[in-house]
Amino acid sequence: MNNSPQDQANSTTKQEKNNTKEKLPLTHVIVSVLAAAIGVQSKKNQEKDFSAKGSIVTYIVAGIIFTVVFIVTVIAVVKGVLTHTGI
Repeated sequence: MNNSPQDQANSTTKQEKNNTKEKLPLTHVIVSVLAAAIGVQSKKNQEKDFSAKGSIVTYIVAGIIFTVVFIVTVIAVVKGVLTHTGI
């Protein structure tokens, strides 16, 4: 095998990237989902989300939970307003 120094450097860089990936805390996932929901996710945080060790399932579940909570909250507020106004 004839590995050039360039190939060895690329291999080392890939290994370092894999070793530096760490799992993001739950608070980061929640903040990221909320920011994405209202459309203010920064490019830096987006790259951090996609490069972090972890599963896309975490973001999908968090997004679904946020959506359900949002819909239930809107329904509760509308019912409360309609009940208060007597309609």
